[in-house]
Amino acid sequence: MSHTQQTDTTTATEASFIPDAYVPRSGSADYRVTHYDLDLDCKLGGNRLDGRATITAVALVELHRISLDLSGLRASRCQVNGAKVARSTQKAGKLELHLVTPVPAGEQFTVEIRYGGVPNVRDGIWGEVGWEELTDGVLVAGQPNGAPTWFPCNDHPSQKASYRISVNTDAGYRPVCNGKLVDRQRRSSRERWTYEVHEPMATYLATMQIGRYELRSLAGTEAGAAPLGGRHAGAPVPVPQLVASNTSQLRRVSSALADQPRMMETFIEAFGPYPFEDYTVVVTEDDLEIPLEAHGISILGNNHLLPGWEQQRLIAHELSHQWFGNSLTVGSWEDIWLHEGFACYAEWIWSEASGGPSADSRARDAWAMIESLEQDITIGAPGPKDMFDDRVYKRGALTLHALRLASGDRAFFAMLRAWTGARRHGTVTYRLFRDHVDAHLPTALSAEAFLKPWLFEKALPALPAPAAN
Repeated sequence: MSHTQQTDTTTATEASFIPDAYVPRSGSADYRVTHYDLDLDCKLGGNRLDGRATITAVALVELHRISLDLSGLRASRCQVNGAKVARSTQKAGKLELHLVTPVPAGEQFTVEIRYGGVPNVRDGIWGEVGWEELTDGVLVAGQPNGAPTWFPCNDHPSQKASYRISVNTDAGYRPVCNGKLVDRQRRSSRERWTYEVHEPMATYLATMQIGRYELRSLAGTEAGAAPLGGRHAGAPVPVPQLVASNTSQLRRVSSALADQPRMMETFIEAFGPYPFEDYTVVVTEDDLEIPLEAHGISILGNNHLLPGWEQQRLIAHELSHQWFGNSLTVGSWEDIWLHEGFACYAEWIWSEASGGPSADSRARDAWAMIESLEQDITIGAPGPKDMFDDRVYKRGALTLHALRLASGDRAFFAMLRAWTGARRHGTVTYRLFRDHVDAHLPTALSAEAFLKPWLFEKALPALPAPAAN
């Protein structure tokens, strides 16, 4: 399916996701962005960002005004289809463009916005997200609503588009953005780097990491993994890249990520073909509270290079998000278990494949831990305050393990590969997953009856006994 065809099939349902109860002020249901062209100038010394965003979109209703998300930066010039707008207003993270001439429903239009300022994080119930200064560089953490801290956008996970991101910054620094590096030019003390993303990408997964980074390949490390439900024939295995800050750190990174190619093979076997052309791991010199995922990229802190399972599970978790979150992206944040539960289960799959405790052992330990806690959350609709609660992650993973136990490895992994293949680069929901399970797994109960206690009831169900494979 082509990118254009895939986008068109989802148009009719996109508006139903907005407003999102978890981020009610983010996004607009009135139009759909198909492409962002970002031309950015970043001066690291004063943390100054100036940009020109050219946004191509399609009106879903007749537009008399266009609402965009932009936080902490000021728009200085706004045009729609090459003409000035009647007026523009900015308040509480929203940029409103009032049009001289309405845009008819179904018509493509372009918006050009020149903007700038000193970008910063935005604070919310999930802590600080968005543009963050490092000791020597920049980090962008977009999930769930940090994208507007560095570019104007229709900020909602269901609104996926292609991108061109061009960054002009200080020479000696490497901006790492999503997609393919297609151009690099140096002029005096400045250097421009241009990246292109052709797959549909959600705004929160767009990123820019800037540092004194060196690019290295992990090619040549040991490959091969234990079979999981049968090898997925013909799956391409991209060579993971890593980006680190200096030679000393590169050695530590190479050691910490030595199993990354093998991990990639394990996940391709379990989940189907890797959904993007490349994969890059950025490692900052700063310590980070948690690792981060972006489209085609994972971001680790210096503190995530320590040996041991705790760090390896986080590395596995972020890699698996390329399938679950970045390729298959939820239509609304209520379904976040479809990202985090799958990524947590990937940790257990890697443990099993790499010679550690089995997924069943990890699952039963997690079940005992959750069973000891208060049962006061439904992970299929956790609410905005609890959307990143650890129980969403682990109970989501337990839901998948219960399906695996009830159906057997062969059927379970075939179902997962069919899921990622059918919804590649698309938008997913609980209902779509429920119907997919009904179509692919030989469980005694309907998918609705099987999944409901795990996802929509507070009491923790018992794990089934293992199935014969």
